[in-house]
Amino acid sequence: MRHAISTTDAPQAIGPYSQAIKAGNLLFASGQIPLDPITEIVVAGDITAQTRQVFANIAGVLKAAGTSFDHVVKTTVFLADMGDFAAMNAVYAEYFTAPAPARSTVQVARLPRDARVEIEVVAVL
Repeated sequence: MRHAISTTDAPQAIGPYSQAIKAGNLLFASGQIPLDPITEIVVAGDITAQTRQVFANIAGVLKAAGTSFDHVVKTTVFLADMGDFAAMNAVYAEYFTAPAPARSTVQVARLPRDARVEIEVVAVL
């Protein structure tokens, strides 16, 4: 059975999807881009600032589901420019302790709202 998770601590869905779905003991969180949840505008700044906003949004979704970064088992990172990898990775490392979750990182042609980064997570509840 699926149960939608919704919170005002992350941007509202801008299409026909949920911020996250609980299925059994897993949480599948939709990709977060660096939108400010109040203004719905992409935060100004470099990849570091954008990555920090993405993680703030993910934190809101995880909290609403009753879990945390400690329970994330898989992430997927989408970058508009792989040249931003090192700076994104430095921020990413602040949120996870060993053992770090499994991760895929890919460069994409374009992200919604011309964001520089989008990250999705899967967590155990």
